[in-house]
Amino acid sequence: MTTTTHNITTIGIIGAGQMGGGIAQIAAVAGFETTIFDAFPGAIDKCKALRGKLFGRAVEKGRMTQADADAATGRLAYSESLDSLSGSDIIIEAVVEDVAVKKELFAKAGALLGEGGILASNTSSISITDLATAVADVRGGMADRFIGMHFFNPVPVMKLVEVIKGLATSDETTARTIALAEAMGKVPVPANDRPGFVSNRVLMPLINEAFYAWMEGVAEPEHIDEIMKLGCAHPMGPLRLADFIGLDTCVHIMDVMADGLNNDRYRACPLLKQLVIAGRLGDKTGRGVFDYSKK
Repeated sequence: MTTTTHNITTIGIIGAGQMGGGIAQIAAVAGFETTIFDAFPGAIDKCKALRGKLFGRAVEKGRMTQADADAATGRLAYSESLDSLSGSDIIIEAVVEDVAVKKELFAKAGALLGEGGILASNTSSISITDLATAVADVRGGMADRFIGMHFFNPVPVMKLVEVIKGLATSDETTARTIALAEAMGKVPVPANDRPGFVSNRVLMPLINEAFYAWMEGVAEPEHIDEIMKLGCAHPMGPLRLADFIGLDTCVHIMDVMADGLNNDRYRACPLLKQLVIAGRLGDKTGRGVFDYSKK
């Protein structure tokens, strides 16, 4: 893979949740001045506290020196105002998988970018070409500087970044994004702009089929996961992984793929939908396929 200079020194992050906070963390560790924005009440305080905890744990386990942790912490700024991202060389969005929400944010963020800046989305399934229409009229059009940068959870651990070109994304933007991902210690791999890209296009049908196997009585959930771990060398069974991702997120991604590919074979299993309706969303609610309330 050809590498070029990214010419990026300042990074803005929209969203202080699990993904946004993780992206900001690795950016700061890699030496980038990074600002995290989130207007949701309490999100910034929670993100800041978690970063402190994670840096402290890394120092305790010898993965970082105290000096490096302090330096990374000093490169992180937190804000509840989107204007704080003004002048950023790249703004990376990591909010809820909702097209309307993302487009509204991008229309505002585009006007804040520094000269020649890049807009990137951490979406796991939504069309980059579609999202780029939000900035079609910003500064005379910015679709050539719009790209997908799909990180994986947990961001500090997972090496992969899917880099997705939209229809109008320039080769220069792609090259700079790939170089940036490498500078952040990641392995960027290109994928075309199709629903679900590569990772979820392959993963979600696997997870869905595991739910069908459970619904049809082929095996119990723990046995389905054990068979996939021992028989296919998966580090985590598909049903446990679904809980980790969030069952509502899984359903949403499957709906995006089914609509985008015009194929109902990607629709979520009825049992999976039923769990979501019941509020059993996985780790984040304490119960999904499995019960985590006692942990």
